Order: sequence, then C-alpha cells, then structure tokens
Amino acid sequence: MKSLSILGIRGVPAAHGGFETFAEYLSLYLVSKGWRVTVYCQEGGKGPIWLDDWRGVSRVHIPVSQAGPLGTVVFDLKATVHAARLGNPCLTLGYNTALFSALLRIKSIPNIINMDGIEWARAKWGPVAKAWFWVNERLGCWLGNHLVADHPEIKEHLSTRVRAEKITTIAYGAERISDASVEPLRKLGLTPGKFVTLIARAEPENSVLEVVQGFSKRKRNIRLVVLGNYSESHPYQKSVMDAASEEVMFVGAIYDKTTLHSLRRHCLAYIHGHQVGGTNPSLVEALGAGNAIIAHDNRFNRWVAGEGALYFSDSASLDVLLDHLDEEGLAKMRQSSSQRFADEFTWDRILSMYESLLVSHQ
Repeated sequence: MKSLSILGIRGVPAAHGGFETFAEYLSLYLVSKGWRVTVYCQEGGKGPIWLDDWRGVSRVHIPVSQAGPLGTVVFDLKATVHAARLGNPCLTLGYNTALFSALLRIKSIPNIINMDGIEWARAKWGPVAKAWFWVNERLGCWLGNHLVADHPEIKEHLSTRVRAEKITTIAYGAERISDASVEPLRKLGLTPGKFVTLIARAEPENSVLEVVQGFSKRKRNIRLVVLGNYSESHPYQKSVMDAASEEVMFVGAIYDKTTLHSLRRHCLAYIHGHQVGGTNPSLVEALGAGNAIIAHDNRFNRWVAGEGALYFSDSASLDVLLDHLDEEGLAKMRQSSSQRFADEFTWDRILSMYESLLVSHQ
C-alpha cells in the first residue's frame, strides 16, 4: 500500500486556510485511491500525542501549550520527529520550518516540499521574521528531495536556488460553484448582482486600502462587500475604514461555506488586490465561481486570472475600471474565468498531478 504523511498544516478537516483545504482534498483523494495517509494536527494545551481516524485518514494529534508562531514552530518540530519515526514518505506544505526537514533527510525519508510563496518578501514581517523565512527557504530548497511551486513565477524564483529539474509546478484547485442560494445575501441586506466582493487579510500588500479608496471615489449604486476582521485600534485597518464611503460594507470574517458561495456566485465582480505570492486560493475560487475578476496588475495574478480579467495598479486606475463596467464586458469576463478554471484549476487535475509526483517518490 502506498503511504504518505502530510506535514506543515494545522490539521484536517480544513478550518484555517488554503493549505488546510488542499490537504483535506488531497488526503481524501488519495485514500479513495487506496493510499494510507497520515495527517498531523495541532491541538492546544498539554498532554500526550493521540491518534484517531477521520474518513479513512489517520490523524496524529499533537498538543502544544505555546501560542502563536512559537506554538507553530514547536508543533512542526514534534510532528517532524514523529514522522521521522513513522517512516512514511512525506509531503511538507510550506517551508517556514524547513530546518526540521533535516531529520527526514538524515533518515533517508523522501520529502516533497510545497514552497508556497516568497514569504520573506512580505511587508508585514519584521527583520527577524524575514531572516528566519529567508534562511528556511534556502534550507527547504536544499533539504527537500523535490519541490513543488504553485506558480510558474515561483518556479522561476526557486530555480535561482536549485536546478529547475528539481521543481514541479502544480497550482491550487477549487470547487466549481455553478449555483448557490441567495438566502445568505438577504440576511446581509444584499441584492444579487448589485455588489462586488473583496476577500483578503487586511494587510497593505493586499491593496485593501487602494481598493476601498478607488471604489469610494464616487457613487457606484452598488455595494463593496469587504470580508475580514477590522478594528479601529489597528492603524491600517482604521485607515481602510476611514476611507470607505457609505456604499462599503464591512461584514467581518465569514467562514460559512454556504454564505461564501453565495457571495462569490452572485457578485457583480470579484476584486483581488494581492500583490505578492504565487497562486492565491481565493483568486482560484473566484475563477471556480465564474466571477468577472478585477485584479492587481502583477505577474502572479496575470498568469492565474488570464487575459480575460481586468487589472489595476492603484486606486485611480481601479476607479476608472469600475466606472466603465458594462454587462457585455462582464459577461465576457465571466466566460473567460470559467474557461481558465476548467483548463488549469479543477481539483481532479491538481490532485492527479500530485498523485503522479508522489508515486515517483515512493
């Protein structure tokens, strides 16, 4: 029986982010194909490691008493030690603690590392964190038996560290959302087709302020729905809220799938402001919903969304794009998104590519 241990996430089922969602889909897919899959799960508190089974996936629960980033580092170390003893080939999602992969290398355990984005380049990190990520990116490139890049530009970047033959490009996948209830919209006071969505962490590199400023330059007769947590006590978040017109809605962080599907499927357009990183899961999900996409103009977004999207560079250019939207153009954008999704980002395509790569490293 083919086997795999998945490291680098908080656990399954997904409750946090893109890597957890991917791990959930991959583990269940592989189990359906006859694999034995083990996933490491971070738990709060103290106590011994404990095991259980979730839909055929073996879960190793590791309690960690430390909070925040330190807790993640401690968890990753304990998970890697356990995986080294277990001996299964590994898939490590992210390189933030790639230093620990040396344990797998010493044990001659195959380890494929998904190198995620260029984490050390993100503006939100201080000098110490940036140095940690930079060092671990280098270590991940050297210690991993093979690397996965989620975007051609990430492969190009990693090829400056190791030979290109050591890297395989596999993007992220998403569900196709062909229908969704409108009831969640009514609860939010929204009308289908009369709002645009922005789903992103409230960070400068996600262009949240520029999007809100550009949208708020004039009356739109539609709403801008901003998902995420915003607080007056946080300087950047306060600046975003202060820049918002009356047509901007801050609806908080929403994790309910039914509501998210409704917001995606029935929006007039999806605005994506991410400036750095590789293939962003939220952008892929927008493609899967057939959204008309207005994205920040950079090499990462242009490859994912393709030629059918519109691109902005600042609040002024976004203002112009929003002011010239028409139904014929939006219809073409939606068609382009659906086709781009079908060509590159279906789960069947992504997961089968991963299985082929994992088989070659058993």
